[in-house]
Amino acid sequence: MTILKPAALASAALCLALASFACLSKAHAAEAAVAVPAPAGKAVLASTASSETVVLAGGCFWGVQGVFQHTQGVLKAVSGYAGGKSDTASYSMVSSGTTGHAEAVQVTYDPRKISFGQLLQIYFSVAHDPTQLNRQGPDQGTQYRSAIFTASDEQKQAAQAYIAQLNAAKVFSAPIVTQVAPLQGFYRAEDYHQDYATLHPNQPYIAYNDLPKIGNLQKMYPAIYRADPVLVFKR
Repeated sequence: MTILKPAALASAALCLALASFACLSKAHAAEAAVAVPAPAGKAVLASTASSETVVLAGGCFWGVQGVFQHTQGVLKAVSGYAGGKSDTASYSMVSSGTTGHAEAVQVTYDPRKISFGQLLQIYFSVAHDPTQLNRQGPDQGTQYRSAIFTASDEQKQAAQAYIAQLNAAKVFSAPIVTQVAPLQGFYRAEDYHQDYATLHPNQPYIAYNDLPKIGNLQKMYPAIYRADPVLVFKR
C-alpha cells in the first residue's frame, strides 16, 4: 500500500476542494439524457475478441467512469489523461487547460457481452453532452472536451460514422463537436480520482452532476445496467 506524505495529502485535498467549488459556484444544471438510435451501417463494429479498449473523454472523468463502471460487459473503467505528453499527465497540470490532455476514461470491455456501438450509444446519450465545446456542465476548458481516442482504424471509422448518423438524424439541437483521434497514450490518473463517484456519492459535485447520469443509464438501458460497479480498487 502506498502511503501519501502530508504534502501529497494536502495537494489532493486542495484539488478535490477546487473541483467541488467549481460545481457549487456555477448555476448549471446537470446534462439531460438524450435518447439516441443504435449504430447502423458503417457505425456497426463487429468483434470476436474477448477484450478490447477505447478511451472516452466527456467532461470530468468522475462521472464518465461512474457510468461505465455500472455497464454490463465493461471489465474495467480507469480515469486518466489522454491527448498530451506523459510529463504533463498530472491533475494539477492538466487542470491548467494548456497541456493538450483531456480528462478521460479507459474502458476495457468484452465485445461478446457489449459492443463498441453500445458503448458509444451510452457515451452519447447519458455520459455527457457531445454538443458542448471545450466544456461540460460546470467545467470549462479543453481538458473537459468531448473526444474519442480510438485503438484502431476500425474504431475510428465506426465512431465517425456514428457521429454522422446522429447528426443526420438531428438527435441533438446542435451539431456534435466530439473529436475522434487515434490514441497516442493514456496516463492513469492519481489514485484518489479512481472510483470517485462510488466512494463519494454525497459530495455535492457527484450528487448534482454525476449520480443523475448513472440513474439515467439504469432508466434508459435497464438490460445493460449493473447495480454493483466494477471498481478499480477492490474494497
